[in-house]
Amino acid sequence: MYPFRNILFPYNFSSNAHAALKYAAAFARDGRGRLVVLNAQNTKVPKDLLSAPAQRFEREDDRWLLQLRGDLKTLLADPLLKGVDTDPYIVEGEPSDAIAQSTMDHEIDLITIATRGRKGLSRALGGSMAEEIIAGAGCPVLAIKPPQRDFVQHREGQIDMRLERILLATNFRPSSVAASQLAGQIANHLGAELHAVYVIGDYFDQISAVFPEGGIAALTRFRSYVSDRMAQLVRKDGPRTLTHISEGRPYEEIIRKASELDADLIVIGTGVHTSLFGGNPVLGSDIERVIRNAPCPVLCVPATKVLTPRPALVTQTVPQT
Repeated sequence: MYPFRNILFPYNFSSNAHAALKYAAAFARDGRGRLVVLNAQNTKVPKDLLSAPAQRFEREDDRWLLQLRGDLKTLLADPLLKGVDTDPYIVEGEPSDAIAQSTMDHEIDLITIATRGRKGLSRALGGSMAEEIIAGAGCPVLAIKPPQRDFVQHREGQIDMRLERILLATNFRPSSVAASQLAGQIANHLGAELHAVYVIGDYFDQISAVFPEGGIAALTRFRSYVSDRMAQLVRKDGPRTLTHISEGRPYEEIIRKASELDADLIVIGTGVHTSLFGGNPVLGSDIERVIRNAPCPVLCVPATKVLTPRPALVTQTVPQT
């Protein structure tokens, strides 16, 4: 799973999206991989957008193509991409569908996206786009919400990735297995401390209020079970793994522990469920709240890399001059 070889950067030329570019470039450099930059339009774009004479787009109806061309050239000339194997693509279709299809077409290992605000994910990508991307992705998604603790720095033309502490939020369910494996691989590769946290939910307090004796006994047994499982995690992953057990609301305790440790990255498994109203899969509320309030980037890891094919999209590479 790590290092990442094929990284997808969906772009819309916003300042928030640029924050995700830095991480995409850093992971591409670290894995000596390829960066796919993707833009989705609701209409067809000429294949020779970058190489065609500018006069071709001077008609009033084509001015938007001239603007798109200029923005794309500016992006590809960004110093962050110096020395990075970069493939730009423009696709026709809805962004979430385009990203899902491109993930399969290019065997993507990581998607980097920027989110913003505390009322929902990624108005930077429009509506609940980031939430849809994370819920439907068949590969890890790195969610960045500036300003927050930053483990990638760009100074004097160099990208420096300093990942010192990783916080793995685990619940021992199948949805957290892949997250645990990836967190361990990243920590070993980059020499980072790995902290694992399990949060015993506050639902035991509610049980105890109704059934005092039974609730307390159940909580005592569960505390013992969690301690045993965390000890197994240490024996499996080695002495560099430090474990923490908290009690309370899961997302609040994960955020608190990340802040307390000055964590550079939170890794969490993204089990999803079907919306009550049908349609696309949705994230659990705790995962959404962690991403929304995290003091550092959050790496969301799906339980499986199986993807359901989306409707065909018109995809074209953009020749570079």
